[in-house]
Amino acid sequence: MATTTAPAAARQLSPKEADIQMMLAAEVHLGTKNCDYQMERYVFKRRNDGIYIINLGKTWEKLQLAARVIVAIENPQDIIVQSARPYGQRAVLKFAQHTGAHAIAGRHTPGTFTNQLQTSFSEPRLLILTDPRTDHQPIKEAALGNIPTIAFCDTDSPMRYVDIGDAIYV
Repeated sequence: MATTTAPAAARQLSPKEADIQMMLAAEVHLGTKNCDYQMERYVFKRRNDGIYIINLGKTWEKLQLAARVIVAIENPQDIIVQSARPYGQRAVLKFAQHTGAHAIAGRHTPGTFTNQLQTSFSEPRLLILTDPRTDHQPIKEAALGNIPTIAFCDTDSPMRYVDIGDAIYV
């Protein structure tokens, strides 16, 4: 009986044509002219103008993995979603509104995850970030506190201390 449901589950998790079309329309596949050595495995190829093309198949796999990790957290208030960049702040606030997660839109207060004397101290079970380059301070603090981190990365994003890096043009 398990063998008949396994292909059905695989079909449900595989990307549909509409999913790929939406990612292409949002230009998720376009990277930058620079590529970090840890992001090379997510690159499909490099165009003649020097822009790296991100492999959408690997992006889809990482999105599925990130979704599984998020769903595994029982209490959504144990998830912190953070963006220091203005373009990600609206998305962070909407995600938190729909899921019940805690949002930090704007500047990160140093010591939020490490200094227990601070009024804004919290120990989340999961940290989700929009840009590892801009949000480097919360990534370092999450690494000190053994907090798993999901980050939306570009081809030139540093992956140090990022547990699940999703290759998406940000």
